[in-house]
Amino acid sequence: MDTERQPVGPADAGMPGAHVEMRLRFVGTGSEYFRIWIVNLLLTLVTLGLYYPFAKVRRLRYFHGATEVGGHPMSFHADPWKMLRGYLLMAALMGAYLGAGYFSLTATMVAVALIALLWPALWHSSLRFRLANTGWRGLRFRFTGSARDAYAVMALPTLVALGFVGANLWVDVPVGPGAPPPAGPGPEEAGAAWLSLLPLVLAMVLFFTVVPLQLWLLRRYQHSHYALGAERTAFSARLGAFMAIMAKAVLLGIGLMGGLALVVVVLAMLGGMWDGAQGSGLSKALIYVAVVAIMGVGYVALLSTVGAWVTTRLQNLVWGHTRSAHLAFASQLRARQLVGLTIRNWLLTILTLGLYHPFAAVATARLRLEAVAVHFTVDPDHLVARAGAAGESAAGDAAGDLLGIDIGL
Repeated sequence: MDTERQPVGPADAGMPGAHVEMRLRFVGTGSEYFRIWIVNLLLTLVTLGLYYPFAKVRRLRYFHGATEVGGHPMSFHADPWKMLRGYLLMAALMGAYLGAGYFSLTATMVAVALIALLWPALWHSSLRFRLANTGWRGLRFRFTGSARDAYAVMALPTLVALGFVGANLWVDVPVGPGAPPPAGPGPEEAGAAWLSLLPLVLAMVLFFTVVPLQLWLLRRYQHSHYALGAERTAFSARLGAFMAIMAKAVLLGIGLMGGLALVVVVLAMLGGMWDGAQGSGLSKALIYVAVVAIMGVGYVALLSTVGAWVTTRLQNLVWGHTRSAHLAFASQLRARQLVGLTIRNWLLTILTLGLYHPFAAVATARLRLEAVAVHFTVDPDHLVARAGAAGESAAGDAAGDLLGIDIGL
C-alpha cells in the first residue's frame, strides 16, 4: 500500500471517496541544495545584497518543490523582480531609522513610530503574497485575513513601540546609532540616570509578560485564514496551551543557564579570579578561556535544547489544532530527535566554518516536514477537480500584492 496516501477510515456521509491520510515527504538532498546555496551566497555578496530576493526565490522554489503531499510536489511561483521592490522598501525603512539616529532624537523616534505603524500592513501583505505564490496540484493557496485584523493582532506590540517612543521623548534620552555615548553620572545625577532606564525596563517587562499572548494571537490569525480551493482553515488552540509551553521553556532555560553559571563560578574560584584569591597568570588565563568556551557552549545548548523543544511543542500544537471542513492536520515531531539533530547541525556547521549549513537546513526540513500528515475527509482528487471547475486554480488572490513584499513571516 502507498504509505503516502493511506485510507484510514470509512467515507464520511455525503462525501465522495474515503478518509485519506497523506504524510508529507521531503525528497531534497544536502548536496543539491549546497549548489544553490553557495551560488546564492556568492551573488548576494557580489551585488552587495541586491541579489537577496532572487536568492530567496531560488531557495523557496527548491524547498517547495522537494516537499511532496500525496506524491505531488508543492510549488512556488513568485516573481523575484516584484520581491526586489518590496526588499528595497524594507531597506529604505531600515535606512531611514539608522540615518535618523545621526540627526536627532525626534527624528529617530519618528522613524520608529513610522515602522511600528506600517509593520502590520507589511506583515499582512507578506502573508498574502507568500500564500498566493504557493501551489499544489495546479491550485494556489490564499490568505483570507484582512489588514484590519492584522492591525488588531499587532496592536499590543505597536502600542508598546509607540509607548517606548513617547517615554524616550519624555525623558529626552538620545537613542539610535548616532547617539553620543552617555557620560558617567555624578552622585546628584543618579536619579536621572535610573529614570532614563525606565522605558527600557518597562519595555522588557512588557515583552516577557505578553510573549505567550502575542504568539497565540499571531498563530491564530495565520492559521485561521489559510485557504485552498473551497477549504478555509480554523484554529482551535487555546491561550493556556501557549502559556504552558512558554512557562516550561523559561524553567528549562533557567535550569540550563543556572547549571552553566555554577560551573563558571567553580572554575573562577579554582582559578583565583576573585579579589584576594591566589593564582598564577597562566592559570587565570586558562580559566578565562574556559569561561568563554562554556559561555559559547551554553549559547549553543540553549538554542539546541530550549529552542528545539519550543519549536517541537509549538509545531505539534499549532498544526494539531488547524483544520477546515474537509481537511485536518497532525504533527508528531519529537523533541528528542530535533534536539539531537540541532546539536549535530551546530557542531558540524562550526567545524566546517559554515559550509555544512545547507546540509543542516535540508536535514531539519526533512525531520519537521515528515512529522506532519494531512487528513482528508473527501477524496483529494474530488477536492482538486471541484476547485478547478470553480476557477480557483488561477494565480491566487493578489499574487502580485502591492509591491510583492515578503518579510519572511
